[in-house]
Amino acid sequence: MSTAPITTDSVTPLHHKVYVVLRQQIEEGQFEGEKPIPSEHELSQIFSVSRITIRRALDRLKQEGFVSRARGRGTFAQAPVAPQAISANLRGIFENLMAMGLRTRVKLIEFGYVPATPVVAQKLKLQPGARVQRAVRVRYHENIPFSHLTTYLPEEIGRHCDEQELSDTPLLLLMKRAGIKVSAADQSVSAKLADTIVAPLLQVETGSPLLWVKRLVLDQNDRPVEYLHALYRPDIYEYQMSMSRVEGESATLWSPDATSA
Repeated sequence: MSTAPITTDSVTPLHHKVYVVLRQQIEEGQFEGEKPIPSEHELSQIFSVSRITIRRALDRLKQEGFVSRARGRGTFAQAPVAPQAISANLRGIFENLMAMGLRTRVKLIEFGYVPATPVVAQKLKLQPGARVQRAVRVRYHENIPFSHLTTYLPEEIGRHCDEQELSDTPLLLLMKRAGIKVSAADQSVSAKLADTIVAPLLQVETGSPLLWVKRLVLDQNDRPVEYLHALYRPDIYEYQMSMSRVEGESATLWSPDATSA
């Protein structure tokens, strides 16, 4: 086993950094099933941290089912029993979102009408300070939180749904019922660290990496009807895309398939 020493130049706790590295190595199969992983003393030397830090990381791995401990034998890596990851293909996006909303449950955290920030106003093509519906929801899969969603709707669209409906029904379905024909979206996928507000809601450590999706939804007239910020736990949620090699005039490129798998 080889790894670089853990750095101390960030707000992320050392034990969480050790936990993240060891968990990834376990998931990648770097430890043989019948051979114990390095001892606390060996791990403290490998990561250049204290044994207390190593013990906290191992305790969390044990709680989550990634390791088991046998007295006198050591600590062994194992595959935890976890819910099947939710996958969303980048094609057929609206169908995937609708299906996800119907097979998961959501908890409404915040709801109200607020002045649009400059960014939100620009995205929704509104006047600066125009009122928008802002809702914050956490979505669960098998009782485990996996996404933190913040949506902004122009006020006239937001008035078509209330707090209870947002808790019970996918937003896209509510729009459809209101006669809004959603036809396109511009979306970007990046990464972001969980802050002190999002981390406890998603049951992760502050500073944990999250998938960050920003989506602008348009109706059939290219009018913006929703602006979304979504944060996803990458251990439960993943994006997929099928691609094929396409011969171009000057190069062979990867191109998304016309249909999703």
